Amino acid sequence: MDLIKLANALIPDENVKPLSYYEERYPERSLEKGAEVTRLAPSPTGFMHLGNLYVALANERIAHQSGGVFYLRIEDTDEKRKVEGAVEVIHSSLKYFGVAFDEGADLCGEYGPYYQRQRAEVYHAYAKELIKKGLAYPCFCGEEELEKTREYQTENKLLPGYYGEFAKCRNLTEEEIYENLKAGKPYVIRLKSQGDVEKKHPFRDAVKGEITVTENNQDVVILKSDGIPTYHFAHAIDDHFMRTTLVIRGEEWLSSLPIHIELFNVLGFKLPRYGHNCSIQKIDGDTRRKLSKRKDPEASLTFYREQGYLPEAVRTYMMTLLNSNFEEWLLKFPDKPLDEFKYSIGKMGKSGALFDILKLNDISKNCMAKLSEKEMYEFLKTWADEYGTDEQKTYFKNEEYLLKVLTLCMGIGGKKRRKDFICAKQAVEMIGYFFDASFSPEYSYRFDSEIVKKILGDFKAVYTYADDCSAWFDKMKGVAAENGFATDMKAYKANPENYPGNVSDVAEMLRVATTGLSNTPDLWTIMQILGEERTLARLNKALSFLS
Repeated sequence: MDLIKLANALIPDENVKPLSYYEERYPERSLEKGAEVTRLAPSPTGFMHLGNLYVALANERIAHQSGGVFYLRIEDTDEKRKVEGAVEVIHSSLKYFGVAFDEGADLCGEYGPYYQRQRAEVYHAYAKELIKKGLAYPCFCGEEELEKTREYQTENKLLPGYYGEFAKCRNLTEEEIYENLKAGKPYVIRLKSQGDVEKKHPFRDAVKGEITVTENNQDVVILKSDGIPTYHFAHAIDDHFMRTTLVIRGEEWLSSLPIHIELFNVLGFKLPRYGHNCSIQKIDGDTRRKLSKRKDPEASLTFYREQGYLPEAVRTYMMTLLNSNFEEWLLKFPDKPLDEFKYSIGKMGKSGALFDILKLNDISKNCMAKLSEKEMYEFLKTWADEYGTDEQKTYFKNEEYLLKVLTLCMGIGGKKRRKDFICAKQAVEMIGYFFDASFSPEYSYRFDSEIVKKILGDFKAVYTYADDCSAWFDKMKGVAAENGFATDMKAYKANPENYPGNVSDVAEMLRVATTGLSNTPDLWTIMQILGEERTLARLNKALSFLS
């Protein structure tokens, strides 16, 4: 069989150049010894999930700590899944969380194009070369025929796939091939596998350590009927010519590793190092399962932006999942930039990383508490501009007023910073009582309404905005005493049955009346921020409710 003639008939691409051209076009990178070249290679589906961030952070840290390169490649060989604007989603999502690419799709770079559909010429050149060497062939099997094969294999509990006796086009004669071509039958190009599933080899996985890999015997498709490569074929060629040294990817790709090893071998390329990280899991009742894009809103990176999690908080939390020694480092150096942590592939978990949103929230509280009131203002405003309600957007019209609110709510200037804020959405909702438009309290008191009414009325009668904290508190104690409430906590604790309550209970009644909440920061300061007119209006509103 004239394999050169066959290759030209099957892949009539006039743009194809000699293989040496591509080696010269994409030379070895000029990097220091030990520098790693890593990549993120998502499909343009428009959905970025937590696993993408997990893998992106690992690859970014490895590349940049070693003085290497981290690039973005878009694997758009599946036209059906492509979503307009998906690349912008990828860029904006990862940029938000502080992940930076050195080169890649929609960026500069000498190793592009970084879209696989724009690299058809290179794939065709190597597919033709494999056909010429007798290592690839045309397959004319239709979907109906392939489905019958799958059903037969399933019924007889055989290894699924296109191999051995089931590889019906593997040994077609030259005459049969050209008859099919003349008849206009659609075809794909398949690898003519040289593997034997009876043979197993040790393999060093960068994450999992020593594993065993069975040889591939599948005649996998390398070019689809439209001339576009499959992921398996394209990624091998791209990783070689983009000079990738290390591939960190999800463990779901472990089953494809034998195929990838064989492809690199038949193409004559050096195999990059592979590391297969475990999936992110969560506790669901009594079971532990993989975080699901369909079931779990927290699986999507959009969730964290919509909720307004501080990027540093999410990045910090992800580092706790990525490296087992990160938390110990963070305790020693709580104020150091995260990039100073020495990331290690060997410290990546060999079992599934367990996602815990409560832990994320704790980390987020600490990160939010480190912001200044001005930084908090800017962060919350940015979130509100994109995700807040029209009402919440109005909170930011008076910057001076809101800075006072944030100073109080964050505990700035006090002995200890408050850690009440978890994310922007929760924080903006929490401060809503400072604004009349969103002040719609559900008054809930622990005392009889007549008692509350008397307390509020008595306090309103003596309240003066000009009072400092001490004078204000003395007046509140006076109201408490007049109504039989204990002002001496020692006396109250000794004989609580002698009093209807204590001065703290009186403060709570006033707090509920003015904020709608039973637990807030310092009440005197709240009234100072609200101002005399608004404070009195709220006391009147509470009294009206009790009437």
